[in-house]
Amino acid sequence: MSPAGAGLYRGTHGELLPSPTESNYYEAVSKICAKYSVRAVFVGSDEELLPLTILASRIEKETSAKVIANPLPALEIGMDKWKTYELLKSNGLPAAESTLPPDRNEFVKEHGFPIVVKPRISHGSEGLFVAKNEDEMEYALNSIQGKGGEPIIQEYLQREDSEFTTGVTLSAQGERVMSSIAIRRKLKHGQTYKAFVEGVDSVRSSAERVALALGGKGPVNIQSRLSDGESKVFEINPRFSASCPIRAVAGVNEPDIVFRDQVLHEEVTVMEYKKLVGLRYWNEVYVPLETYEAARSGTVKGEESFLPDYF
Repeated sequence: MSPAGAGLYRGTHGELLPSPTESNYYEAVSKICAKYSVRAVFVGSDEELLPLTILASRIEKETSAKVIANPLPALEIGMDKWKTYELLKSNGLPAAESTLPPDRNEFVKEHGFPIVVKPRISHGSEGLFVAKNEDEMEYALNSIQGKGGEPIIQEYLQREDSEFTTGVTLSAQGERVMSSIAIRRKLKHGQTYKAFVEGVDSVRSSAERVALALGGKGPVNIQSRLSDGESKVFEINPRFSASCPIRAVAGVNEPDIVFRDQVLHEEVTVMEYKKLVGLRYWNEVYVPLETYEAARSGTVKGEESFLPDYF
């Protein structure tokens, strides 16, 4: 959406898109799919997940592109933390105990402080509070509601060093797990900052059961913490996650797996991976000013590369 997005300059070609809330979003996506004979559209942002899923049938009918996205019912559950909790409980799967604001007093009596307060629909730790007493809990609830959000209250799972983000890919029919790989992680600003691929099978198997119960078809990301030997799930992202590149380096390339299944119609299973530690850090992309100005003004031609000669 922005000429200042570093990713625009990392590929062979770059294209600016309008916001998914704009009326010309569909036309812009379809035009790009047709221009480059796109085979698959991978969704990388939460903001585009629902719009592209809703538009998928039109895009696939009018272009050669396949939109890689989960079914709409799976998205509606996975993107809503309360519906996620209800799904987990109804299927007997370990979950972080949760409640809604009207039942907060009974919840606090049972679980005590601290507790987690966050919006039912959010991502990247946006709007997350760890409340240590009643005043902080009320402040968090009012803050979320004041911004138009609906809060959910969850038990605070101890041991931040036992938090996992697990990537699962499901076949196009949703009946088979093609891959799963768990990453123990440390967070900074809501993103995975330090990643440890260690091979914790209990976390992987739990995530696989959750993804299947969700009814996913394609990529599903499960977030959990180990608590008393159980992998308690507190969030589902029904998409490729930002830790996807780390899994690819470890040997589980999730976009490639899903592409080969849904577009090339190959039977794929990838469960072997190497153990490693991923350490993320700041980096820069340098772009000539004239290239940035051309991107901002929309004068770059489709066949021209945004990639600077010295990149």
